[in-house]
Amino acid sequence: MSVLTRDEAQTRAQLIDVHRYTVALDLTTGDETFESRAAIQFTARAAGDTFVELKPALLRSVTLDGQPLDPHTLDQNRLALTGLTEGEHELRVDATMRYSRTGEGMHRFTDPTDGETYVYTQMFLEDVQRVFAVFDQPDLKAVFALSVTAPEGWTVLGNGIATDEGDGHWSIAPTPPISTYLVAVAAGPWHSVRTEHAGLPFGIHCRRSLAPHLDADADEILTITRACYDRYHEKFKEPYPFDSYDQAFVPEFNAGAMENPGLVTFRDEFVYRSAVTDTERQTRAMVIAHEMAHMWFGDLVTLTWWDDIWLNESFAEYMGYQTLTEATRHTDTWVAFGIDRKSWGYDADQRPSTHPVAPDPDAVPDTASAMLNFDGISYAKGASALRQLVAWLGEKDFLAGINTHFARHKFGNATLADFIDSLAASTDRDVHRWAERWLRTSGVDTLTPTIGNGSEAGWTLDIAQRGNRPHRIAVGAYDRDLVDPGQLTPRDRFEIDIPKQDGPTVRPGRRPDLVVLNDGDLTYAKVRLDERSWATALDSLSAIPDPLTRAVVWNAARDMVRDGELAPTAYLDAARTHLPRESDLAVVQGVLAFAATQIADRYLGPDDRPAALATLTSICRALIRRTEDGNAPGLRLTAVRHFISAATQPDGIQDWLNSDSVPGGPELDPELRWRILYRLAVLGAVDDDAIAAELTRDPSATGREGAARCRAALPDGDAKAAAWDRMFRTDDLSNYLFTATAQGFWQPEQADLVRRYVPRFYTDAVELADRRGPAIAECAGRYAFPIHAADEESLRLGEECLSAADLLPALRRKLVDQLDDLRRALRVREG
Repeated sequence: MSVLTRDEAQTRAQLIDVHRYTVALDLTTGDETFESRAAIQFTARAAGDTFVELKPALLRSVTLDGQPLDPHTLDQNRLALTGLTEGEHELRVDATMRYSRTGEGMHRFTDPTDGETYVYTQMFLEDVQRVFAVFDQPDLKAVFALSVTAPEGWTVLGNGIATDEGDGHWSIAPTPPISTYLVAVAAGPWHSVRTEHAGLPFGIHCRRSLAPHLDADADEILTITRACYDRYHEKFKEPYPFDSYDQAFVPEFNAGAMENPGLVTFRDEFVYRSAVTDTERQTRAMVIAHEMAHMWFGDLVTLTWWDDIWLNESFAEYMGYQTLTEATRHTDTWVAFGIDRKSWGYDADQRPSTHPVAPDPDAVPDTASAMLNFDGISYAKGASALRQLVAWLGEKDFLAGINTHFARHKFGNATLADFIDSLAASTDRDVHRWAERWLRTSGVDTLTPTIGNGSEAGWTLDIAQRGNRPHRIAVGAYDRDLVDPGQLTPRDRFEIDIPKQDGPTVRPGRRPDLVVLNDGDLTYAKVRLDERSWATALDSLSAIPDPLTRAVVWNAARDMVRDGELAPTAYLDAARTHLPRESDLAVVQGVLAFAATQIADRYLGPDDRPAALATLTSICRALIRRTEDGNAPGLRLTAVRHFISAATQPDGIQDWLNSDSVPGGPELDPELRWRILYRLAVLGAVDDDAIAAELTRDPSATGREGAARCRAALPDGDAKAAAWDRMFRTDDLSNYLFTATAQGFWQPEQADLVRRYVPRFYTDAVELADRRGPAIAECAGRYAFPIHAADEESLRLGEECLSAADLLPALRRKLVDQLDDLRRALRVREG
């Protein structure tokens, strides 16, 4: 399909102004397709030619101002509109469209639990063309009036209030002017919980089979929603701009959520069927806050072109964490951001595919390249940059600038320059220079301290900076407790600007035992510890009083491992020493995740992996013993999960499965049962009959994914061949079942068994991407990549693929990133 270029979008926006779409969708015509009729009112500012986009199964008829056009002139996804005269026009398009199984366009899903069917749209970035004809670019905003014909017993949701007209006919209230990618419809026999807040209807919705689980959490979800809504109205002068606020938890959703105005869609894994930790509940709450922030930044004011996607995502990311901290019971959200989310940005920013938070417009020439920037830079680094901006600018001036921006551009479009001008209008600081240094550059700065011993004048701190961004950071100074040397006592915390112009910083007294740069994690930079501070941290890391400071130190250790400055085994030793005493759940989860998925699975070779897994199980045993009193269920659940995943012998976890409980708790819920069965499959301790029996016990969609993951993990040649064929030879796997199969396929314990598939990946993934498109290409590059084949031959094969093949951009980007991670793993192993 043709991709839209920035130049084409600018030309079309100069020629036409789109006023209104009237769209009728008929969802009653079968399992494979639906009917779509669109009437588009638009104005041509001058005589000229343009085009409209759509991707139909069948284009039945097209009329322009009542005159028929030849449907056969459709070229890929473009229908030419030639000879337009200046003035008003109406285009009518009648088409049959295909349902999706990949989360793109109109996705259709039948719940295996009860046989009920649901459909929902995901129109981003250009997938609205899979649903109806459209002038598809973000700066051609219009009013959208949709009607839907649905099967009897279904409920229809949309951007506006949906009204049941009877006999399966639904009308959705017209929207204010919004961008094409933000239109949304969700239809099916939804289970709904409805309420009102601030005079608006609020609703949360899920599949019927998940109803008990949504009901159990409805108060929590709605409390978070109301709190965020109220807090945003305290921050923003512009009121919420739409007529209702629905949140639909939908199946097989490719992203975390989507900010459709008035109808936010979430992946329905956020409706918890099994026990979760409070950190996971906090993550769900953050996503709710993030998506609501988009109602203003992204929906009310929308980017002009996709080079400014960071304006949407960085703002919502920052506001999500900050507002959650201010308005809800989740007051330590920045700890989770620092230990987990921020590393996503750091990692992305050190790969060859890195880019500035706000890339040059020429670097995003078309929609295909725009898709590649939905990464840790646009989200985590951008949010970190905004957090640093607030620290430098002050929250009062920051919010004043934001409100100026909303007032100037509401229901319109804006650019980076517009945003910076709005901020500059509210402060005397040079925001334009700040933006050039922070938003137009790529890479991670590194801050390294040199500390002078105390003298009569005091101790000194000099900071070497690799990079050139300005930073305002806090520095924390800590001493060993005189009574209990294993404990640390805060002595001093002070702020400094980097680069510093007037020599080293001098502070009173002897030098501290531990000095932490970026204490409070207000900037985006890698930090190092001096030798004495690192020795103190190794002894007393878990005794640092503030969990956010502990996160900063753990991140420093993580970066040192990745940069070859700290042995992976030293990181594991620190984890073994301190995690059994760690009190913050997010820190425990973040450290265990890095230790398991990077150190044990990638950075250590096969000979060293058993010892690493033994360390992980030892840590988890200690945490399980520590939580026997039931006072820390989230910590215990985290330890149980990681113990299962690191088990090298089947007997213990097989006993848990047989007894349906971990001694002392918890009882096994579906998630833990599938987790145990998956590990037993990897170890060769179960067969297909056991997997089938578990699927009979749990026939849900999640159960189907668990069974697919387990079957692909069996250490059997026939099982591997069958899994490979399901992924790469047939095209009937949904996005979620493809992902589950891919997750199970590659296992470090089975390197010899799957070695012959490593070269096959580089040919088969290319063919798959060409057949099935960007969503599955992204899944293949992320989950089906032979991640554990950390050797020079795999690297050579990957580099040959990149140089020889004409790759779909989504797959190319994933391979570039995966191969860079592979090079890093090889460097760490060699070190």
